[in-house]
Amino acid sequence: MCGIIGYVGKRQAGPVLLDGLRRLEYRGYDSAGVAVLNEARLLTRKKKGKIDEGLARLMQQEAVSGHLGIGHTRWATHGAPSDENSHPHLDQSAHIALVHNGVIENFDHLKQELTREGHTFQSATDTEVLAHLIGKHYEAFRTETPKNGQTHPLTKAVVSALKEVIGTYGIAVLCTDHPDILVGARRGSPLIVGVGHQENFLASDAAAIVAHTRQVVYLNDLDVVTLSAGDFKVERLDSAAAEFRISQLEFEEEAVEKGGYPHFMLKEIFEQPQSVRNTLRGRLNFEEATAKLGGLNLTPAELRAVDRIVIPSCGTSWHAALVGEYLFEDLAHVPVEVEYASEFRYRNAPIEKNTLTLVISQSGETADTLAGLRESRRRGHKVLGIVNAVGSTIARESDGGVYLHAGPEIGVASTKAFTSQVTVLVLMAVLMGRIRMMSSRQGLQILKALEQIPPQMEQVLALDDQIKKIALKYAQAEDFFFLGRQYSYPVALEGALKLKEISYIHAEGHPAAEMKHGPIALIDEKTPTVFLAPSDSLYEKTFSNLEEIKARQGPIIALATEGNKRIASRVDDVIYLPPVLEQLWPLLAVIPLQLLAYHIAVARGCDVDKPRNLAKSVTVE
Repeated sequence: MCGIIGYVGKRQAGPVLLDGLRRLEYRGYDSAGVAVLNEARLLTRKKKGKIDEGLARLMQQEAVSGHLGIGHTRWATHGAPSDENSHPHLDQSAHIALVHNGVIENFDHLKQELTREGHTFQSATDTEVLAHLIGKHYEAFRTETPKNGQTHPLTKAVVSALKEVIGTYGIAVLCTDHPDILVGARRGSPLIVGVGHQENFLASDAAAIVAHTRQVVYLNDLDVVTLSAGDFKVERLDSAAAEFRISQLEFEEEAVEKGGYPHFMLKEIFEQPQSVRNTLRGRLNFEEATAKLGGLNLTPAELRAVDRIVIPSCGTSWHAALVGEYLFEDLAHVPVEVEYASEFRYRNAPIEKNTLTLVISQSGETADTLAGLRESRRRGHKVLGIVNAVGSTIARESDGGVYLHAGPEIGVASTKAFTSQVTVLVLMAVLMGRIRMMSSRQGLQILKALEQIPPQMEQVLALDDQIKKIALKYAQAEDFFFLGRQYSYPVALEGALKLKEISYIHAEGHPAAEMKHGPIALIDEKTPTVFLAPSDSLYEKTFSNLEEIKARQGPIIALATEGNKRIASRVDDVIYLPPVLEQLWPLLAVIPLQLLAYHIAVARGCDVDKPRNLAKSVTVE
């Protein structure tokens, strides 16, 4: 949930760190800080609040100079947001500085032991305990002079300390005794090495370093890396042989810039026609009326043998998984169970022999989803991943899967990842359906309709001005309902999530028919309801549910299919979408809901890209 950046090279570290932190701020913005080595002096600057309001101003007032440094932007876990709890944290001697993403679960026990040994602490964080623990172990190695090929003494101290730690971490460490060495390690929290020319980087996300290098090494769990300006060495905490390769980043620096848009979220909403095209590219097999997904690493016979699919996911990915449940059951006649990954990892759920686990995560690092993957593999089940981040942990640990190719998503509220996830799920459902019972006619019909989704998305995006006017009309509401049936129900959930994430308005999504089983008691003239009412097989049922809200004076915004004049007379506002197959309706319907949430949040003065209490990638439990 936090952002990490480290640099060693010939440039001034301060500007590199500050630029990297700005690019990582979507991972956490409670506070930020840097530590830079200037010969044997450790210069630390850290401040509560967003970077430009806190740390950047502080670094203007109190400049730092040096060629080795680490930086951090924080999403608070242990200890409230404050200057004292900001990273970096120092050890007892104030010679070692550490930044950390993750949670040290046994920090309280370690802190008690260190306190008895005379250590004093300046913060309420678990991270400071780890810094002190590394400092303690460093005393045993500080007089060593490493020879070629030998483990560096600072690395030895890090390894020794981490062997006492229970929990998750991505860390970067430096020491005043070694002004040319940077050490990193990971377990459960992402960390990558950026390989430059006579300079190297550490980062929790490639977005932080793409401006400087496109060559990266994705570290594995239990990897420990030692970096100098001209080299790096990867070792293992468990003493096994380290395995790594240098990869090339798929995206350019421009992909993590706003490109003239006021917010990343709006940019990413408008990128969806292109991101879905990228997801579809090379995957439509019209000749055989099926999808081509080479990365699944499963034969048609193995896919046909699947009796059940379980999908553990979180947040927006969980909503995409719900769409997937309808798709697989509808098109492939395979029973599906969608699980909250945070619950799945602790349940002793009976899973039949021929069950396929499918995990969905934009970042590929979501802690609970990753745990669900590992639990399924432990039980001997095949696991496929749907992820956006190439080289992510879920991508590497899955038996196979599909990359979204949606490009970097910086806005905390996910938008284009959702539509790319649903696109992949359509492709997978068509593939499995064609293996089982789907006719070539139906398969071809879906593929042709899917090919038309990007231009239809562009038609929907052209409604932005109309949607903005509707948003301004309801921007002061304090409660919203989002209702839909079948394929519209997960989209209703996603619409409610988007609104509450970025505008802080209480919003609920429900199956439309469930309103009369309790929630309808909350309807009044101040509570708008967004109805997803496509002209599908359940339109008349949905319309009846709409009438129930209307009878209680609830304002109604309807999403309807073009040509439906009847609905306009019964609602306050209507947004018309192009005709589309029921199975593909979510791909179009979610866009007006994203825009509605965006414009309401802007009207309320909310920070759309950095909503309070949230961070982009949930890498802690």
